[in-house]
Amino acid sequence: MSNNEARTDLPENFDELKKSINRNANWRERMDAVEELGKWKARETIELLKHSMSGDSVYKVQEAAYRQLQALGEQVTKPERKEGDAVKDTKKILVRIKKSLPKDHSYEEFKEKLKKMRIDVYDTYEGDKGPDFDKWLEQLWSELRTRQ
Repeated sequence: MSNNEARTDLPENFDELKKSINRNANWRERMDAVEELGKWKARETIELLKHSMSGDSVYKVQEAAYRQLQALGEQVTKPERKEGDAVKDTKKILVRIKKSLPKDHSYEEFKEKLKKMRIDVYDTYEGDKGPDFDKWLEQLWSELRTRQ
């Protein structure tokens, strides 16, 4: 079904889509929810898409919500990519994780601990950085200073 034929009722799985679009630790699930919600032109689905467009931590998800809203005929302004950290105090969080590991830990150990301790941070940057995520994280890891 194209967006021109968007349905005006709510999808049967609306409650699940609502949970998915708010799941901080899974940007792919939020992206899927945005795509599905874009097939339904109802007040509730449009509100969720607007919330995602303005408040999602991953810019790709914001853009997808914007495209879906446009396709549904909504007058919306494309979100701007925010400058700075996608997650507040990212460096402090990463330093804390690095300090919690043995002095001679590997990048892979650091990456795994980040994933276990702060999946929200990991997921946000993985979505935001795309294929450059590993390169970005390893570079940051190598530059982090810890007093040991």
